[in-house]
Amino acid sequence: MPEHVSILQLTGVAVLALATAIWVVGLSRLLRRARTEAVVRHHGHLLRAMPHQRRSGPAAESVELTPEEHAAFAGLVRQFSDSRP
Repeated sequence: MPEHVSILQLTGVAVLALATAIWVVGLSRLLRRARTEAVVRHHGHLLRAMPHQRRSGPAAESVELTPEEHAAFAGLVRQFSDSRP
């Protein structure tokens, strides 16, 4: 044991090393458990109570504008585009 190092410093280093080892072991177990749970969920059974989801979205909707509405919309677009730097 070096003469210039106190017992408290050596104890502190030992405690930090032990805490680091415990942390690494705990983290590895946590990650391993999360990985196995993800595999189980991925290959698990489907929920039978849930209805089948549609693969596509709803049909696109469109509305015909009157000439007045079209002109008002064009004016609004011009107003917003003029205010942008």
